Amino acid sequence: MRVIAGSARSLLLKTPAGMTTRPTTDRIKETLFNILQSEVPGAVLIDLCAGSGQIGIEALSRGAGKVYFIDNDNSAVKCIEENLKHTGFVNKSLVLKQDAVTALAYSIRERADVIFADPPYGKGTDEQILAAAAKSRAVDTDTLIIIEEAIERDFSFANELGFDIIREKSYKTNKHVFLKKGSPDEKSDLSGKL
Repeated sequence: MRVIAGSARSLLLKTPAGMTTRPTTDRIKETLFNILQSEVPGAVLIDLCAGSGQIGIEALSRGAGKVYFIDNDNSAVKCIEENLKHTGFVNKSLVLKQDAVTALAYSIRERADVIFADPPYGKGTDEQILAAAAKSRAVDTDTLIIIEEAIERDFSFANELGFDIIREKSYKTNKHVFLKKGSPDEKSDLSGKL
């Protein structure tokens, strides 16, 4: 696993020990950042269920201003911290050992431009994250939320929580769902922005 582009290009990243994380493949990561290329420079990004921290580190390498790394697993937090030291991004990051829902609900007060979440598939954590995001100070109608989930996952719950699906990108076994908070006064088509 490596940083694909930017100032830390080609640097290798560690992955946490054990089977508790599921690293995003380089090919999927590259596709994701091709979609996000105009959103990342200068952005405040939150990497939820961060694992090795590779998504947030890729964003920093491509010019993100600040990244919050959130994971509640000790080995993941240690791995993120080691990867940040290796890539030189410690001063542009904040690592929190918390679950994603708690971090969104209580810990992060700064508005985020992009939130990426890669929760365990099929456990309802994606819905809990969106429910917390709906009330979070970190999220407004301009915040782009991307959730990685199993390809068969139905996201019809998103609308009930006040979010519009603006894009889905499917891969072989999983997908990225791009969402934005809907404005109660104006339900515009946001898909043209990505």
